[in-house]
Amino acid sequence: MKKLMVVASALMMVGAVNVQAGEGESTYKAACFACHGTGAAGAPKTGDKAAWKDRLAQGAAKLNEHAVKGFKGKTGFMPAKGGRADLSDAAVIAAVQYMVDQSK
Repeated sequence: MKKLMVVASALMMVGAVNVQAGEGESTYKAACFACHGTGAAGAPKTGDKAAWKDRLAQGAAKLNEHAVKGFKGKTGFMPAKGGRADLSDAAVIAAVQYMVDQSK
């Protein structure tokens, strides 16, 4: 699965994944904002550069893996796909990229 996430991350960077323009933002608004807009469950708020600094340092592949598979850290947790099993991996990765772009 790790190799899949690295490949998906690389494809997102070159635009090869079939994700519609704006899907990252729309997925974020529909599925991610509840936590990443408010800080619920220890989620780093979108746009909070300090909260994202260490996460960004881990690289896109690790962020994408945590978003798709889920993650439990010291200060909070991330359910797999934000608890939205109906989302494709590509849609989740697009939302992660949207949040990263807003948080650099």
